[in-house]
Formats: sequence, C-alpha cells, structure tokens
Amino acid sequence: MANIKYEVIDNFGVLSESAKGWTKELRSISWNDREPKFDIREWSPDGEKMGKGITVTKDELIKLRDMLNTMEL
Repeated sequence: MANIKYEVIDNFGVLSESAKGWTKELRSISWNDREPKFDIREWSPDGEKMGKGITVTKDELIKLRDMLNTMEL
C-alpha cells in the first residue's frame, strides 16, 4: 500500500471518546498535499494512528448541516 501523506490543518473538536482513549474528531485535513477537506474519524490517544472515517468537502458539510437541521433528533 502506498504511503498516504496528511497534514492536520485544524481540529474542531471531539465528538466522543472510547474506553481505550480513542477519540472521534472533526478535523480539517490536507491529504497528499491537496486542498484541505473536513474529516470525521477516530484517532489514537497519541494522535499517531487513525481509524476509518469519512472525508467531505465544504459544500458537502454544508449540505449535511442543513439535513441535520431539518431532522427531529
């Protein structure tokens, strides 16, 4: 598998934390020197390892926000 380069541009906050200390976070990340995107995934306590996640553009994040605002939660 090819190496994936990433740079955390901004960390917006923690959504949850597991019993083992992994945190699910919303971050802005530049993948392979590309334009940063919004990213939700789990990170190890030291921030070196990551789990599977979802990456969305700003437009997709806005659409998601709008969808969530219409839902009864």
